[in-house]
Amino acid sequence: MNGVLDVQLFLSVFVTLFVIMDPPGTVPLFLALTGSMTRQQRARAARQAILVAFGVIVGFALFGQSLLNYLHVSVQALQGAGGLLLLLVAMELLTGKMDSNEGYEGTQGNVALVPLGTPLLAGPGAIVATMVYVQQSTESSDWVALALGILLVHLCLWLSMRFAGAIHRVLKDSGTMLVSRIAGLLLAAIAVQLLADAVLAFARQI
Repeated sequence: MNGVLDVQLFLSVFVTLFVIMDPPGTVPLFLALTGSMTRQQRARAARQAILVAFGVIVGFALFGQSLLNYLHVSVQALQGAGGLLLLLVAMELLTGKMDSNEGYEGTQGNVALVPLGTPLLAGPGAIVATMVYVQQSTESSDWVALALGILLVHLCLWLSMRFAGAIHRVLKDSGTMLVSRIAGLLLAAIAVQLLADAVLAFARQI
């Protein structure tokens, strides 16, 4: 089995990305960002977000280090930018700007792309972890393990968002509004942590 698939590497990739991308934790954020959508729009947003996240992860796995080097951008800068973007989204959730369709009609796809697909799902942590595993992969069995781990994590993400609609039907609009406020607070904390980590990383380099 190890000749075709490095089981230890597969488990390491899967567990690491599962913890970082956090499929169960995406449910309240997904409900908050898609609370004003219909069931069909929510299902489409889930598919688009997964495709975007998968594309970003695979893209950075293949070309990430070369792209950052070409642009003279550090991983810390990428992390700080992700934190700023998440902070803006958190403010909109906390102030209720995403509770209605006003200003968002026809933009459901945009919400699925940014911030849901990236940087919520495919964020700096997941990107950096994937790039590290790519650098460690030297044999075909390593690449199979890496690819399978990434695929399974994204399948878990899709399942968590696929059944978020059932949770929405149970919570109703008032419950979803409460979840939206809580999600905004948690998202703000995540954003601040990303920014703090980026600042500390820059400070250590000086």
